[in-house]
Amino acid sequence: MANSINWDSGQLINLNVGDTATCKGGLNVGQVYGLFFYNAAGNDASTTVNVVWSNSNPPVMVNVPGTTMNQGLAAICFVDGSQTNTVSASVTHGNQGANVQAFICSVKMPVNTSGIQNTQLPLDGNQHPFHKFTRFYAVPASHWYSAQIQSDVNQFISVQFTESKANVYIVNKIVDPSNVIKYAGDAQDLVTVKTSDHQSISFNLQGNGRQFVWMNADSIQNSQDATIAVQSLSNLFATL
Repeated sequence: MANSINWDSGQLINLNVGDTATCKGGLNVGQVYGLFFYNAAGNDASTTVNVVWSNSNPPVMVNVPGTTMNQGLAAICFVDGSQTNTVSASVTHGNQGANVQAFICSVKMPVNTSGIQNTQLPLDGNQHPFHKFTRFYAVPASHWYSAQIQSDVNQFISVQFTESKANVYIVNKIVDPSNVIKYAGDAQDLVTVKTSDHQSISFNLQGNGRQFVWMNADSIQNSQDATIAVQSLSNLFATL
């Protein structure tokens, strides 16, 4: 039986054939959002999710890769809250047997974190496990930090959100990620994809008193040994 799902809090939901989830008026101007979709069906058939964000623009068709035993990576559709405050995701009847887990992530969402491991990230330079459905958040002080994401598997994907920008980090990149990363409207202008051919990717970030969020976008098995570490460079200078 098809369901209409209230998605205003961006919570983790299940979309079956015929279901539509709608976040009505919940997106904020100046913020970028990622709609994350995991294939949870009992077969390895891919599923198409239709993301509607505008009455004057066609839906974004997001292909969620097929998998078995809920082991696949996420497909992501980025949405700009300055272009729309409402978004919906639907699984049409052409996807028989489909079952997609979905949630919305940003510095704001999901407001309801049931089913999501929502954890403050210590900015201590230590490696912290970065498992599936893990959402780390932190408010770095106004200076520079060094960060590293590490994984020994191919094509490990995670997303860093600030209020108006998102960075997609891909470790051990082997294929073009455009098959699982989609954009509504001009959201692509707010997203930067950064890749590494090695088992880790390092980057700097500058705190400004606002929240950062890091969201795992990979599978259970690919996340078993994945880690994230963020260290203050101000503290390093203080020891010199």
